Order: sequence, then C-alpha cells, then structure tokens
Amino acid sequence: MIVADGIYYALGLAAGGAAVSYLTRPGFGIPLFILALFCLWFFRDPDRAIPAGPVAVSPADGKVVAVASENGGTRVSIFLNIFDVHVNRSPIAGTIKSVKYQTGKFLVASREAASTENEMNTVVVEGDGTTVEFKQIAGLIARRIVFWKKPGDAVERGQRVGLIKFGSRVDVRFGPEWEVAVVEGQRVSAGSSVIAKRKG
Repeated sequence: MIVADGIYYALGLAAGGAAVSYLTRPGFGIPLFILALFCLWFFRDPDRAIPAGPVAVSPADGKVVAVASENGGTRVSIFLNIFDVHVNRSPIAGTIKSVKYQTGKFLVASREAASTENEMNTVVVEGDGTTVEFKQIAGLIARRIVFWKKPGDAVERGQRVGLIKFGSRVDVRFGPEWEVAVVEGQRVSAGSSVIAKRKG
C-alpha cells in the first residue's frame, strides 16, 4: 500500500519531469522522475501482523533512542530516519481522549531536547483500564504532522492513525502498570513490535 499523499507527490513530480523533458531535453526530466519514484517508496504503508494479548505495540518504525523514567512512568522514544516507514499506529486499543497540537522548534529529532521543544502532536488513548500517551514530533526535515483521528474515535491496537513526513520522532509514555519490553538501540516496527506489556 502507498499513502495517498505519496501518490499525489509522485504524479506531480512525474508531470513536471514530462514537461521538462518535452520543453528542453529528455534527460533533463530524469531527476524529477527519480524523485517521483522516491515519493512512492517513502510513502509506502505495508501491512503488519498485530500481536494479541495485554501488550502495547510500537506506534512507529525506527530506532529506540531513549527509555527513561518520567513522572512515575516510563517514556520510550523512537527516532525515524528518512528511510523508515512514516505511517504511525495506535499503541493500544481504546478511545482517543485528546489530541493536542503545539508549535515549536525543528531540532534534530534524535536529540533529547526534541521531546519538549519541537513542534508536536500529543495524543492520549484510553482503553481497558489504562491510558497511554504518544507524541508525533517533527524533526529537522519533517515539517508536517498528520493525524487522521479525532477525540472520541475508537481505535484498535496497531491501527493506522497518521504520519510524520520526512524524518521525525515518536515518544510513548506508559504508566506504572506497564513493563517496558525494549531497550535503547533496538529497532522496532509500527504495529508489530511489542514495546510494553501489562503487569500482572
């Protein structure tokens, strides 16, 4: 599958490449055709096998850059480079309780300061007696955060909920009822990698 945005970008670039080739020389349009293919690849959206049980899955593809104690719980930070799939998924099943967007900086997303200073979208999901918060955080190159759901919407674990374009970060905050199942440096996949398990 490909996110619709990628198809639109690819069509626009391909049309530009065709126009440049027609008006100048055929070879001059090649860079635009290459960019069109890159957009189709970048906006890929593969299906994932969603694990069952009392677990939370990764909301993003990428590398775990931090596992930190925070406000009585634990924060897991995942850095997405430009080569990762950028579609985000809900870590748990439940109801979207709130969606809060805030403006901010565009620091390199792998930096710790990005968790608090960058432009971001904070989403709270409540379900099965627990609440999990995750943040879509823009990066140095990423300049647009997309979220397809609204407060009150029901979501399934691993369901597609949005994306961040061109390099970014996602932070997930778990309460004390969760045991984190990943470590720094680990690679995770959205929807299919278990990043925390319910205690008890």
